[in-house]
Amino acid sequence: MKKQITIVVPVYNEAENIPHFTQAVAEAMAPLPYDYTLLFVDDGSREDSRRVLRETVKNNPHVRAIYLSRNYGHQAALTCGIDNADGDAVITMDGDMQHPPALIPRLLALWEQGYDIVQTIRETTEGVSAFKRLSSKYYYKALNLISEVPIQPGGSDFRLMDREAVLALRQYREHDRFIRGIVGALGFRQVQVPFVAPERYAGTSKFSLKKMAKFALNGILGNSIVPLRISFYIGLLSLLFSVALFGHVIFEEFEGDTVPGWSTLVILAAFFGGTQLMVLGILGEYIGHIFREVKGRPLYLTQKERPLDESGRKDV
Repeated sequence: MKKQITIVVPVYNEAENIPHFTQAVAEAMAPLPYDYTLLFVDDGSREDSRRVLRETVKNNPHVRAIYLSRNYGHQAALTCGIDNADGDAVITMDGDMQHPPALIPRLLALWEQGYDIVQTIRETTEGVSAFKRLSSKYYYKALNLISEVPIQPGGSDFRLMDREAVLALRQYREHDRFIRGIVGALGFRQVQVPFVAPERYAGTSKFSLKKMAKFALNGILGNSIVPLRISFYIGLLSLLFSVALFGHVIFEEFEGDTVPGWSTLVILAAFFGGTQLMVLGILGEYIGHIFREVKGRPLYLTQKERPLDESGRKDV
């Protein structure tokens, strides 16, 4: 029997990209000796995008779709697809053509050579701003300095995982997910494949600056406790500074050089107040993550997809 390949694709308002991406995947898979399923996970898209996805599922036997009850975010949608993927190997990728389907045969060839995880490395993205390129570069450098597991700079969510690695990944159920870090923690036999990401085929990126900042913060808090240690050292240095300053005040008192004034008090109050607020902010972020975990809510909810009638109501 042919080996089964599941291609997991989270989508959010990608009506223009879905048909083109589906065709590109079909062309990449056609000459290969595999059966494949293209599993779209709709992350709470608008009705026009869902309509295109329903038509694609209806007309293409290789395509399946899962519909989330609302927009949970890219990492949750990706998790949903991985949870429902039943192939011998699972490929995760975005549906905007910035993860080129033409690379799929290369990933599968390396898998057949014995690698459990084939991770693509984005060398650059065509048309991306200098700010995003530089911020990504130095973010991963900083993250690897403090992370307990290696995280590949330039790593993307375009990767192939063997069935064994997929089952291992499913055991990680934290809510503030940074799947790139989780994959780094899995181990297994991994290999990297570099690529240049083209511009989006259509539409605009849904990954806003706010979402990018939240994603980056999850990567730090989910993979390292170094910020907590840094806050401890800052507190220790503040204490040593205050002891040294106290000694200076005593010395000046004996020398008779003290001058009444409020400037020193204001500077000290600002310094220690700012230090305390920063430390409390770091602690608050970790406590917030703990709070979300202990509630034990599901990572996502799916819904049975029913098209809207002309009046905008669900068909019954």
